[in-house]
Amino acid sequence: MMRKILLLAAAALVAAPTFATPSFADDDVVRFWDPSSGTIQTIKRNPSASRPTESKIKKELIDYTGPYSKGTIIVNTGERRLYYVMGDGKAMKYGIGVGRPGFTWSGEHHITRKAEWPGWTPPPAMRKRQPKLPYFMPGGPDNPLGARAMYIGSTIYRIHGTAEPWTIGEAVSSGCIRMTNDDVADLYERVGVGTKVVVLHE
Repeated sequence: MMRKILLLAAAALVAAPTFATPSFADDDVVRFWDPSSGTIQTIKRNPSASRPTESKIKKELIDYTGPYSKGTIIVNTGERRLYYVMGDGKAMKYGIGVGRPGFTWSGEHHITRKAEWPGWTPPPAMRKRQPKLPYFMPGGPDNPLGARAMYIGSTIYRIHGTAEPWTIGEAVSSGCIRMTNDDVADLYERVGVGTKVVVLHE
């Protein structure tokens, strides 16, 4: 009887799905378990050899005389720049990627959560538009949210990093604000939960 129980337990372990981080055995694909479909999902990655590894837009400290107070994040979607007001007449200026046509928005909110190497759960509306998206993707270098994420109010939007630095300065997202991983890590250290975020659509 004991032998039978041990054999059944071993068989169950072999059959059970593994909830692990993505497999990167192939340079151009990511494989992981999708609990919504009960299958292993495969996502094609952009070959890095054909893309620039850095953004052409570099962060810079600039003079600032605008109306917003120290500690405010200003997102100018038309300019595709993000400003963090430093005080004393200065602001840090970053390049960003913004929502493509039909996915732009504006408003005033606050940072409600911060996360390092966040996992990604695509919203239902995005999964409806792109049925091949995973139910969930663990955090890591190839995760669409990149190295850091700052969640904006009660919206579905975030300021987050990206593994696609060539998209900075472009309108390509579904409404989230993209930064290079280096820049989002820099901003992440400067701001806290409660930081005011002003998104301008011009």
